[in-house]
Amino acid sequence: MNLIADIPVLTKKDIRKMSLDDLKAWLVENGEKPFRAKQVYEWLWKHAAQSFAEMNNVSLALREKLEQHFAINAVQVATEQLSQDGTIKSAFKLYDSNIVEGVLIPHDERKTACVSSQVGCSLTCKFCATGYMDRVRNLDAAEIYDQVVRINEQSMRQYGQPLTNIVYMGMGEPMLNYANVMKSIERITAHDGLGMAARRITVSTAGIAKMIKKMADDGVKANLALSLHAANDEKRNQIMPINETNSLEALKDALKHYHQVTGRKVTYEYIVFDNFNDTLQDAEELLRFSKIIPCKINLIEYNPIENADFVNTDDDRLQAFIYYLADRGLQVNVRRSRGKDIDAACGQLAVKEKQPV
Repeated sequence: MNLIADIPVLTKKDIRKMSLDDLKAWLVENGEKPFRAKQVYEWLWKHAAQSFAEMNNVSLALREKLEQHFAINAVQVATEQLSQDGTIKSAFKLYDSNIVEGVLIPHDERKTACVSSQVGCSLTCKFCATGYMDRVRNLDAAEIYDQVVRINEQSMRQYGQPLTNIVYMGMGEPMLNYANVMKSIERITAHDGLGMAARRITVSTAGIAKMIKKMADDGVKANLALSLHAANDEKRNQIMPINETNSLEALKDALKHYHQVTGRKVTYEYIVFDNFNDTLQDAEELLRFSKIIPCKINLIEYNPIENADFVNTDDDRLQAFIYYLADRGLQVNVRRSRGKDIDAACGQLAVKEKQPV
């Protein structure tokens, strides 16, 4: 476990909150040539510079001018843990000393970054460790972007391979930080950013119906995953209070709109809990819900947390559940957990120490 020194709270304007046009206008107002804006912008995003001093094709005078007026609120790795299965969990320290967690998940040729979108979470899903935390604030686009950069560095160092996939499945609800999440995707996929393909990115939501529609209407090319976990309202209300205001009927309507606009499949994530949602009746309800639009289903192994009493279903019931769905034509994948020994598995991300406000 590696520790870094405390990061001071910065009061200068974060330069990465500026658009390229805004940066160009500022530079011209301050006596610089317009083309300098592209140089600086590429250093900020494509090269993920953590200081103005790194910008070695920019004049010293301009670097000093930028240093005087702006900050680069770079995210740093505060602690890093390596699991027995090769998973790496990082605690990322933000400029204001808040902490979020992210995970590198290695699997054969695929290297996936699981990133956070909020400090804490306002949704109180009963099976998720983050759901027992308070939501402190949203991450900005650059803070999400930096998580990807840092995890890619870990992947290159540990495995000699760059990231192949990104999932917004860490701490927080991405759809409740929509603008910053989408801005981060735009920067991650931009030619002057990380240049990753949008089809390699998945945004996972607990089910904010109006934002699913907005994602479709905005032409977002990233994939959509819905954390479903129960296909009837009574059970889903028990474990995911968001369902009380975003019912399955509302989600059906949003998903139909999403598919009509985008033509793309949706992934349903479904943790199979023992004696809760693991009967053949539950499978039938999931089957009916899955007929709404083309989809695939990821059945996820539950990872116990100290605040909840849920446990995994047994293997016989899981196999019966899988067979029931697959035999009726659904695409079903079983996702085994990675990083359980370091609390890095799905649903286990929760910063232990109290967060600053």
